[in-house]
Amino acid sequence: MGSAREAALITLTACERQGAWSDGYLKKTLREQELDKRDAALASRLCYGVLQNRLLLDWQLARFCNRKLEALEVPVLCGLRSAVYQFLFLDKIPPSAAVNEAVELTKKYCRNPRAAGMVNGILRAMLRQKDLPEPEGRDRAETLSLKYSHPLWLVEEFMAALGPEGAEALLAADNLQPPTAAQVNPLRTDPDKLAEELRSEGVEVTPHPWLPGCLLLSGSGDLERLAAFREGHFYVQDPAARLAVTAAGLRPGQRVLDCCAAPGGKSFAAAIEMENRGEVISCDIHPHKIRLLQAGRDRLGLSIISPCLQSATEQKEEWLGGFDGVITDVPCSGLGIIRKKPDIRYKDPKALEGLPRVQRAILDNCARYVRPGGVLIYSTCTVLQRENGDIVDGFLADHPQFAPEPFSLPELGEQPGRITFWPHIHGTDGFFVAKLRRKG
Repeated sequence: MGSAREAALITLTACERQGAWSDGYLKKTLREQELDKRDAALASRLCYGVLQNRLLLDWQLARFCNRKLEALEVPVLCGLRSAVYQFLFLDKIPPSAAVNEAVELTKKYCRNPRAAGMVNGILRAMLRQKDLPEPEGRDRAETLSLKYSHPLWLVEEFMAALGPEGAEALLAADNLQPPTAAQVNPLRTDPDKLAEELRSEGVEVTPHPWLPGCLLLSGSGDLERLAAFREGHFYVQDPAARLAVTAAGLRPGQRVLDCCAAPGGKSFAAAIEMENRGEVISCDIHPHKIRLLQAGRDRLGLSIISPCLQSATEQKEEWLGGFDGVITDVPCSGLGIIRKKPDIRYKDPKALEGLPRVQRAILDNCARYVRPGGVLIYSTCTVLQRENGDIVDGFLADHPQFAPEPFSLPELGEQPGRITFWPHIHGTDGFFVAKLRRKG
């Protein structure tokens, strides 16, 4: 059985060395280390906290380390980052405990016998300074980049869209830990009963401030251990993603296609809106994700969902003009879910350049499946204009048979055919939704 700091170090080292995604790798590590709930929570806090603040931690470390940080062994660097994160953000942990554990883990995981002494020296020098300074860059963008640990190119994108004050508010929101949003399954229970059931299992529950049928959970630990989850009383979905389906205005008895469906939230929401009457075909290109969709459907009792192995870019003749509603939640840069997946911010921007071409190809293909008078939803979990409004504008210019259609959302009111959700404004993921109607 390991410790919380060891589990965090193993995960952070894997993220740095082999590009592992922190959420999946951390879950695997916590299982292997057999940590109790309290230690698992600390390991998660350390792991995500380091990733959320990596540029800031490195800026502080560089002032005390007489070698380039990239020249250090990966476990040494990850251990140093973890200790400095504890100094700066976890005031209930004695700094001496953070130093001692970092030194011991360095001895265990590093080949260089002198590395532990170096780690001890750097961290004790930092502690002697007491108050560490705020980072300063060459200009406002670089200062925000260091303070909130977002790459400079991303800060500049956000500043162009929101201005300096709005960008800073978004960057700060990206570094918060959001509660889990549970969408109630009204076919099985209601919000009051579910809240009572979850509280009896030790979960902290508050109703969402403006989205009916949504509960915010904290202290839930592993959701799959909860009886309410296993019995299909709720599923997890961000309010913004849920509202993409609300915008569609689906009705019982309709035929709906969810083109890029896994892990299934929008298909589940669609079937619930349709009162489990009609048909929802849910597509993905990965067989293991089809199995996930099937498991979610069965757990929630949403029998109208039919998972289907199908690429959203390849035309299926028998579907042409065959659906009342088509939902295209396309692959994207994911820069709206940095709160939940902090490592997404460090994606290479070059690798994102081809996404608009794929997004437009999916939209062009799946639009053919909408019957005259039917609805087409385009959505992403990013906030970049080139993946959102620009795609929709280009599509509308080339497809005069489609037109934007206003829609109404709870609390947020009437929208002019599209909306961008922002973490710092709406308290949701960053998310884009556009509603298009095919002319009858």
